Amino acid sequence: MPRYEYRCRTCGDTFEVSRPMAESSAPADCPAGHADTVKLLSTVAVGGTASAGPAPAPGGGGGGGGCCGGGCCG
Repeated sequence: MPRYEYRCRTCGDTFEVSRPMAESSAPADCPAGHADTVKLLSTVAVGGTASAGPAPAPGGGGGGGGCCGGGCCG
């Protein structure tokens, strides 16, 4: 079940609520009983491993780069 993070505008506490996605926009009361809360945007953490190619060489040794995809933007 997803967890949603909220902040209480009255006391400033931050808290999490586990609820179904269908209820994600429902209001949540602060654990101290305050009703004036706001849902926070949370970052998503994805774990696991991936078999990617080798890391690029330091200094961009693969060609290209910069703001133009290669060459100098003068």
